[in-house]
Amino acid sequence: MTTKKKRTSRRSGRLSRRGFILSSSAVAGAAAFPHIWIPGRARASTAGFNTAKHLLYFRLSGGFRFPTCFNASVAQEFNPFGQASGVAEGTEWGVGSLLADDEWLTPELQTEGLSSVTSLTNDIAVLPCVDHEPLSGGADGNHATGLERFLTGYVGGETGLFTMINYGLKARYEAASESEQVILPAIIMGNPGMARGVGDYAAYRPPILRGDDLDQFAFGVESVLDPWMRELAQSYDLKFRDSQNLQHYGKVDGYIQSREATQAYADIFNSDILKIRNNSTDLHDGISNRRLEDLIGNDGTARNIRLALRLFHFGCPAVYMDQGGYDLHSNEESSLPGRVRSLSRLISAIHKTLHEMEHPDGGTYWDHTVVAFGSEFSRTARGSQFNSARGSDHGGDYATRWMSMPMMGGPIKVLGQQLGETRSSDLKAVGSVYSYRATMKTFMDMLGCEHDEFFPADDPFEDLFG
Repeated sequence: MTTKKKRTSRRSGRLSRRGFILSSSAVAGAAAFPHIWIPGRARASTAGFNTAKHLLYFRLSGGFRFPTCFNASVAQEFNPFGQASGVAEGTEWGVGSLLADDEWLTPELQTEGLSSVTSLTNDIAVLPCVDHEPLSGGADGNHATGLERFLTGYVGGETGLFTMINYGLKARYEAASESEQVILPAIIMGNPGMARGVGDYAAYRPPILRGDDLDQFAFGVESVLDPWMRELAQSYDLKFRDSQNLQHYGKVDGYIQSREATQAYADIFNSDILKIRNNSTDLHDGISNRRLEDLIGNDGTARNIRLALRLFHFGCPAVYMDQGGYDLHSNEESSLPGRVRSLSRLISAIHKTLHEMEHPDGGTYWDHTVVAFGSEFSRTARGSQFNSARGSDHGGDYATRWMSMPMMGGPIKVLGQQLGETRSSDLKAVGSVYSYRATMKTFMDMLGCEHDEFFPADDPFEDLFG
């Protein structure tokens, strides 16, 4: 594909003013739940505002024992596997020995350009104290409510982070629509709770896909109708809409717009670029689908990542997905190392691929993308290295409470650094503590979202930008 084609492929088709795929139920929900306006202060943006074009956000599902990898310089009861040696120069955070296990790094992958995670830790920043609820007396170690906090910021939260991102970028989508451009919204490939939304936010709920979804996507609705049929259907839609009273007009109009948006996205979803399993050697953004498979792999998570990177080509600002299964109440001692090997392979592959892919707006995808890893909570063995079943649990202590979240990508200016600190003996925070909500707003800030109406008591933080 030529450069000209790469740039114009993001602009094929016409997007409705709402800019998203709506459903009739979502439109009905918007009417059923009126938006509550909360007077707020002026937006507290940071030096990182609008510095990233894409976010790749992972949930290490089930509760990840973060100190075993990303805050390893603590007592053995918190990290029974020890620290890694020989990490990249300039790394300030505690690298766990599990990340040094490079059994996954075959000669073939080395030939492709992948390297051990310990060789690139200076391209990763770590926040040792990300807290789901700073004002609470203890950790929320409950799977249901802990996950709700991770997805929405609150227990019972009605709006997921990725719905907030789409809503915060609505002016961008409206401007693209006026210019007859099509850009994709944020997309979910993991827990659908990240896509919650009611009231005014319902129209901005993200589509939910997976890495295999588009290989069989063959046509849009209009492609199977004769022109006279399309004209008849469209004229009937408009006549029906115009005959409604004001109470129903908006619902009908929203449904009509959703059909327009569906067709606009169909033009993108039909693209061979998104047929990630077609083994094509054609270059798009400087890389082929075959090479993406060679670098990233071909299991379910790998296919999701490959599709996410291709969706970014069409303007998608963010993709969320789940990885692994870390709720290891038993056999963690023997099972976690193998699961971390899979995580290490993904980290290395993403790092290599982002540096290799050419971004349509110049530079590489590394220059424009932030990659972050979180979970609903961390894990504890309550004073021991493991529980009686050689696993770990989750309760109300610091070991459960602090997520040591790693982040990487060119927009982050403190790569290799540790932002905050825990006391090694008991994990008490002796540095900065960041809430889920502040972290969410920081992601929105980086993507250029208008976010002042979300979490008015929390601000994005400057620390990632030096």
